[in-house]
Amino acid sequence: MSKGNPIELNMKLNKKNNSDPRGRIEETEEKVTQGHPNNEMDTERDKMTGEVDIPMDEEGAAVEEPGVTMEEAHPGEELKVLRQKHDELNDSYLRLHAEYDNFRKRTLKEKAELIKSGGERVLLETIALVDDFERALDSLHKTDDKDALLEGMDLIYSKFITFLKQNGVKQMETIGQPFDADRFEAVTTIPVSEESQKGMVVDCIQKGYEMNEKIIRYPKVIVGE
Repeated sequence: MSKGNPIELNMKLNKKNNSDPRGRIEETEEKVTQGHPNNEMDTERDKMTGEVDIPMDEEGAAVEEPGVTMEEAHPGEELKVLRQKHDELNDSYLRLHAEYDNFRKRTLKEKAELIKSGGERVLLETIALVDDFERALDSLHKTDDKDALLEGMDLIYSKFITFLKQNGVKQMETIGQPFDADRFEAVTTIPVSEESQKGMVVDCIQKGYEMNEKIIRYPKVIVGE
């Protein structure tokens, strides 16, 4: 039996020796470490703890294996993240709800105090006018000077009108205005001689008042026809 051509044997040996040295090193390491006790213990430990080596790219980010998503590979971690997000959102909602409830209660309290203090201010100013009326009545019983009494009453009336204006209340103009059923209350009608007075307010029985452009008492008027 022929042992082969020496030239062919040399070519085969050269070809094997010229292969990639890195591949030969890795192959050698694999053979050496295969069956090593430490490697077997690491493998068993990974199986028991569920730890899996996650492949990383050059920037250190996790790389998903083909056909297997991160959620499928680590369902426990995904559930943990979802629970953490749920707790954060729930805590944010509870805080926001508590802040809104406090704001609503504080606003209602401030509104009630504002209404109460506003009423107190108006009453205090009204009491000052009552004091003027009491002094006028006292003078009326003690003196016969009609002119002085009229002057005092005019002064009180002027102060009272000023007080109403300061609180946004003013008298409504009626006489000489076209009749408007939305603003005036017609008590009766009377015939007029002039054509221009027909449909106009010719007299006012009771004055009307507005408060901040809102009618708080409708005037009672007489309309010409």
